[in-house]
Amino acid sequence: MSDIIRRDPRAEWIARNRLHPLHAAMQPAQHSWMGPNGIIRKNPHGIGFIGPNGIKRIDRSGAQQGGATKRTAAVEVQLPLHQVPAPAFYISVVPDMVGGRLSSHDRDLLGLAHQLAGKDGAVLAVVFGEHKENAFATAGVDRLLVLEGEQFSGYAPEQRVQGLRAVDNQFSPRHWLLPDSRTGGGELGRRFAAALGERPATRVWQVKDQECIGRAGAGLQDLARPLARLILAAVECAEPVSETRHEALPVELSTAVVRSLSRIEDLGAVAVDPAAIPMAEAEFIFSGGNGVKDWGLFHRTAEALGATEGASRVAVDDGFMARDRQVGASGTWVTARVYVAVGISGAIQHLQGIGACDKVVAINLDPGCDMIKRADLSVIGESAEILQALIAAVEAYRNDAKRDAA
Repeated sequence: MSDIIRRDPRAEWIARNRLHPLHAAMQPAQHSWMGPNGIIRKNPHGIGFIGPNGIKRIDRSGAQQGGATKRTAAVEVQLPLHQVPAPAFYISVVPDMVGGRLSSHDRDLLGLAHQLAGKDGAVLAVVFGEHKENAFATAGVDRLLVLEGEQFSGYAPEQRVQGLRAVDNQFSPRHWLLPDSRTGGGELGRRFAAALGERPATRVWQVKDQECIGRAGAGLQDLARPLARLILAAVECAEPVSETRHEALPVELSTAVVRSLSRIEDLGAVAVDPAAIPMAEAEFIFSGGNGVKDWGLFHRTAEALGATEGASRVAVDDGFMARDRQVGASGTWVTARVYVAVGISGAIQHLQGIGACDKVVAINLDPGCDMIKRADLSVIGESAEILQALIAAVEAYRNDAKRDAA
């Protein structure tokens, strides 16, 4: 192989084009620079930077090894343990826990809670019902209170407000933090504020200098008000906890929550045709691209999984899928919790459209394509064989569930 260093004209063009979405990634990492007053400034987000607490930032993405190690296969690092043996006060957080797990919005909320807690306070997470989360410690939870019982299952805002009032009476938190979201936190927070007789700070995106700064005027203006006890925070209100692990010690209520007769009856989940769900609202998307050769098998797999179908621009232009199913910057920007890409190489426009998805699964023949690099889980192989095996696995799982129920 030649030792001649070859230029990448495309990378150089992206580095010059400030409007390109990959422009920032092409800039060289700057660890220190001279400020306007002649003071040398350091990048606190740079790898290897030692912060005021003596904590060194560690690269978990494999970038220091030249990208040879994927982020999912990075070496596990033992983070320093943050302990609060005798908390002076509590900051209570009520995460949405969509699907039984912490969302990115919930983790931002926990980051804001630790800003308010400081060194003397502890973050108390209040979770309703059963959950599937096993990363409370790395998310920043010092104390974990799980309120279990049938009265908290399903849509039960009145009973949950009673549970929060019981927590408030026992722990007397200095602040309450709830996500200002459409998945339950926004409504529950406002109901809880009415029960306490307090005025909440809503749509808060920053807490600074004992002030809450929230969105107002249809999101076009900022409204600053004194730091409230009850805060309904927006997405990206703070940086999530990433440099410490916490105890997540379980705590319990000293008294049982009185079950009252609810005025709301939960009739359970309503079955919805996945094809009728708009792409922007779908939580599970099964998307196909140029690598799909058997579209009949693709549709059967999506039906077996109960997923909403999507497609790349190439598949739409070829007439295999409708235009409203196109995912990407030139189609629909999606925020699914799980996005499965079958035979999609990963053009820039498509990767932009799935940037907000939580988990991405890629099925592709090319192990070096951009979609494989973006994916959290990759399956290398012929799509037809993988989809047939996937259908068989789903059917076997459902048959076993039927036998157990019988």
